[in-house]
Amino acid sequence: MILPIVAFGDPVLRKVADDITAEYPNLDTLLENMFETMYNAYGVGLAAPQIGLPIRLFIIDATGFAEDEELDEEQRKQLEGMKKVFINAKIIERDGEPWVFNEGCLSIPEIREDVFRPENIKIEYLDENFEKQVEEYDGLAARVIQHEYDHIEGILFTDKLSPLKRRLLKGRLANISRGRIKIDYKMRFPDAKKIR
Repeated sequence: MILPIVAFGDPVLRKVADDITAEYPNLDTLLENMFETMYNAYGVGLAAPQIGLPIRLFIIDATGFAEDEELDEEQRKQLEGMKKVFINAKIIERDGEPWVFNEGCLSIPEIREDVFRPENIKIEYLDENFEKQVEEYDGLAARVIQHEYDHIEGILFTDKLSPLKRRLLKGRLANISRGRIKIDYKMRFPDAKKIR
């Protein structure tokens, strides 16, 4: 089932999300719905707060980037089969030279900006079977994970922009909150009366 994606301005996007247990109700169905929602919106990642749930859960599918010929072979290999579920994730290390990449977000449609992030991360999480994983990622894989991880920490990519850039975007962000945008996927707008 395709779920509405919560738009910028909704308080759930600013909450530090809560851990869940293996008893979380209908988790398999939730994961199926999240992947379906993400693919419907042509996203590469989706966090539970983006569908209105303040829980430490996010998904990614960065396999499409494995075809990008601008990436080196090692990067492309890392992105092959990069479809993952992250539950109760904790980034335990970030290092490497910060590098810039143009990011967007399904909760902030029509806005893309250059964001600096560290090149390498080490992350501890539970997979969909609640088995503990500790893995290291770099480059684009690390970036996608950090973007989604920020969502469960109540952080948006726009928070990483300069104060001037944020001021320049203020009107466009307000329009997103009010639903004054044209998008081709279901969204829920905090400052609008109806669900799209």
